[in-house]
This record gives sequence, C-alpha cells and structure tokens, in this order.
Amino acid sequence: MPDRRWEDLPAAVRLVVESHTGPVRGAQSASAGSVSNIAATLETASGPVFCKAIQTDNPLVRMHRTEARVNPWLPDIAPRMRWKVEEAGWLVLGFDHVPGRHAVLSPGSADLPVIADTLTALAQGLTPCPPVRVQAATKRWEGRIDPEMVDGDTLVHTDVTPFNFLLGARVRVIDWSMPCRGAAWIDTALMIVRLIRAGHGPDGAEGWADQIPVWKQADPPAIDAFAAALADLWEQRRHENPAPHRGPLAVAARSWANYRNPSA
Repeated sequence: MPDRRWEDLPAAVRLVVESHTGPVRGAQSASAGSVSNIAATLETASGPVFCKAIQTDNPLVRMHRTEARVNPWLPDIAPRMRWKVEEAGWLVLGFDHVPGRHAVLSPGSADLPVIADTLTALAQGLTPCPPVRVQAATKRWEGRIDPEMVDGDTLVHTDVTPFNFLLGARVRVIDWSMPCRGAAWIDTALMIVRLIRAGHGPDGAEGWADQIPVWKQADPPAIDAFAAALADLWEQRRHENPAPHRGPLAVAARSWANYRNPSA
C-alpha cells in the first residue's frame, strides 16, 4: 500500500514532474495494489496522469526500474510510460491514465472469458521475448524446480493479481514490475491459484485454463512440479510475512498442488 501522498514529494521532484505534465491541480492516491511509496492519479490541464514514486534507497526500487525498462517493449494492452524522473532521492514514473475497474475472478463472473482472452493475447504477443533485460524463469525458480521445466522464450507478467487487470472499454494489464522470460504457460498457472482463492475448485480452475492454447500445450509433469513448487513458495511467504492476503493464497496453492499430485 502507498504510504505517502503526492504532496509529500520534495518540491524539487514535483517541479521536474510538472515539467512533463504541466501544473498538477490535484492528486487522488491509489487505494491498493502497489509497492510504491506513492501511487496516484494526477489531475492536470491536459488530463489525468498516473504516477508511481519510490525512494531510491528502498530495495523495491529495482521493481520500478524493471518496469521502466520493459514498458517500451510491451504491446498496447499495457499503459504506455511517458516519462521517468529521478531527482532528490526519488524515482517517479508517469503513465497514461487508464480508467476501469479491477477484474472479478469469482465463479460465474463475466470477466473470466475476458481474462482468458487477455492471457492468450499476451502469450502470443510476447513470444518471442522482446530483447530487453529481464530475469530468466530458470533463475527465479532455481532450487525449487528443474529449471528446464520453466524455461521458454515468452515475456511473462507473473503478478496476475486481479488488481493488475483493469476492465473498461478494453482490458489493460498494469504493473509490469516482476516480469521474467520463461514458459508461456506460467501466467495461466499463476492465475489458477488466484481463481481457487476466488472460490473455484482446482478442477474448475483448470477447466477454465483449458481455453488458453499455451496451457493446453504445456507438459503435464512440468505443471505438476510447478504447482508443488508454488505451494511451497506461498507457504514460505506466509511464514516470512503473514500479510492478510498470503494465508488464503497459500491455502489455494496447496489445494492446487494436492489436486495435481494426489499421492505426494
């Protein structure tokens, strides 16, 4: 959650931002879903602008640098980053403002086909992986799974929380701060856990995933291993930092792993 407001930025930083936006007349802070110190929609004479800001001594600044590096390579399903400001110990990124609501993943939601179509389009549009420096899935999952099982040449988002799917006149996928290069089915696998958390059974969640071609083409043993590794990862995260959302996600991931590996 953002812990600062636009007004908390040093005057020197706000001045540089306004050299890109024009005078900022107001700012509406985001209510959820951001690791930034500041995440807000800025009201300007030329229209709204979304910005996220983080202090450069914050370890999570690496995520913002990754997003800034990746954004120019993304299809237009992602809001375009228009400027980057690094000033007085702050990194600030400015994006096209995207109106919309967060996706609803519960059983029967009309958003479910839209999310499936979006994951399909992302896998198609980001294979082969654009020539941008990102972590390999083989490195990210090193020590948890046979690296060959998650290897691939697709740029995958990896943070498929419903907060990162904005539905309006069209769907937009935001917050590309954790991408990696790997198997094209990874985002669908991660979404299955989100669906289970939202009330789907593992069989129903996998049935939903069957409409996504890269999932249907995935190697079942790789999925089995990934589900088990993901359950262990969420359990570890819950113990390290028992944030409210982590318990339900750990339970959902374990439910899926047990479904895939009933004799484990």
